[in-house]
Amino acid sequence: METTKILIGYAIYLPVAIALTFTVSRTLFKNSKIFMLDIFKGREEIANATNKLFETGFYLLNLGFALMILKISLDDNSYQDLVETLSYKIGGFSIYLGIMLFLNLYFFFRGKRKAKGNQPEEYVTYRQ
Repeated sequence: METTKILIGYAIYLPVAIALTFTVSRTLFKNSKIFMLDIFKGREEIANATNKLFETGFYLLNLGFALMILKISLDDNSYQDLVETLSYKIGGFSIYLGIMLFLNLYFFFRGKRKAKGNQPEEYVTYRQ
């Protein structure tokens, strides 16, 4: 009976983790195109390519972490224990995704600040 509950846990956890990763990634990288265009001074091809590379890395890191913490073991062999274990795993993964989201935002803002610092002085004065 324990194996059945663990399989139910996997059947719930994996789609939720994949859906969360997909949703966060789609939102982040759809909106980050603006930052990339600003960082690369309107050069659309390099901005899109860099954004796509960040997106691929985001998927690899997050799905890899989701799979790494996949193991479910039940102490009580009860549905209550299954729900509590799933909430801990999904909640922890959600926190991890939030941290990764803010880390990516930090990199985007840092790139924007560095790009602004590399502009000629007359351009910086004109923009202010």
